[in-house]
Amino acid sequence: MSDSQKTVLVISSHVVRGSVGNRAAVFALETSGFSVWALPTVVLPWHPGHGRSTRMVFPEDEFGRVIDDLLAAPWLAEVGAVLTGYFGHSSQPLAVARLIQAMKEKNDSLLYVCDPVMGDTGGLYVPQATAEAIRDHLIPLASLATPNRHELAWMAGAALDSNTAIMEAAIALGPPRMLVTSAISMMAGGTGNLYLTGKHALLAEHRLIEKAPNGSGDLLAALFLARLLSGLDEEKALQLATASVYEVLARSAKRGDDEMKLAMDASSLVTPMAMVQMRHLIHPLQRVRR
Repeated sequence: MSDSQKTVLVISSHVVRGSVGNRAAVFALETSGFSVWALPTVVLPWHPGHGRSTRMVFPEDEFGRVIDDLLAAPWLAEVGAVLTGYFGHSSQPLAVARLIQAMKEKNDSLLYVCDPVMGDTGGLYVPQATAEAIRDHLIPLASLATPNRHELAWMAGAALDSNTAIMEAAIALGPPRMLVTSAISMMAGGTGNLYLTGKHALLAEHRLIEKAPNGSGDLLAALFLARLLSGLDEEKALQLATASVYEVLARSAKRGDDEMKLAMDASSLVTPMAMVQMRHLIHPLQRVRR
């Protein structure tokens, strides 16, 4: 990425207290040396998992006008990458798809990372219409998608109880690169991040942190993007991003924090010391060739 395009546009939720959505992604990217434009899709006092809170969402027409303003901005060429996460309404992914398409027409090297924040082990936690809009309008535009295993399973319409099934679903869904969190770990008591491209299948594993604070997916997507934009090769980018997130979660759990405290653990974002087990998996396309 040239110095003139070291800006990332992040579109996701904003909380007053905590480190999820834009709060996690913006801090991680700026700590990594990138300028950030941040557009909130919804504003909340805190993560809904902490209890009932007031939810503020842009009216549909106003969100669309903000997108129009961005498209007309004289500084839009500064943006070299876009990261999207949680959406507050089913109309928002369509408006953002219009933005991504227009930006790609002007800059064919634009890197678009779609983190389809829609569900977890309990199923969808956004309305189905919003999940469908992400799947149908943003995933096809993504240079890289970063779902968790349960989100990928919903989009694929299949149970993903093995890493082979995860990889096959990722290939069928379409983005050229996919990073799947909560993949099947080969180590006891562990969890993994599975990264798949047209040629490579990598699994980064670490110990599972019980009752970890929210926001690890937002943080991983932002850190992996930052490592790629910094010019690291994909395996090293995956290793370092995974190590950073694991280290932050482990420190948070040790302190008994109910939220990640990224300012306190900023060194973990830049120079993580945690060990991560890296494995090269057999790519599904290699099985076909055999």
